[in-house]
Amino acid sequence: MDVAEHLSFFAALYRVDQNPETGTPLLYLTIVGLSILVYKLGFAKKLPIGKSIIIYLFLILGCTVLTFLGVFLPITEGLVVAALILIIYKVRLHQQKKQDANLG
Repeated sequence: MDVAEHLSFFAALYRVDQNPETGTPLLYLTIVGLSILVYKLGFAKKLPIGKSIIIYLFLILGCTVLTFLGVFLPITEGLVVAALILIIYKVRLHQQKKQDANLG
């Protein structure tokens, strides 16, 4: 059985099977970055700095588990899709508010 056939897109892109010493940290940083982006775009509220630090620490710890799953499952790809959907939503929301301000 060839492991390379079963890798997710980003795991194959970072060559986790051939060079895990650099591929795995790159996959981890990609998942952390996308998770933070999705959190900020969709779920973040204005919180005190202490609570924000705790949330980000747990987010980073949770990304460790997601990295192990992300080698064979499309975790990173799902985060990319979620980020794109939230970016589109935020842009449309901004345009709608701008349009409402011009009309009213």
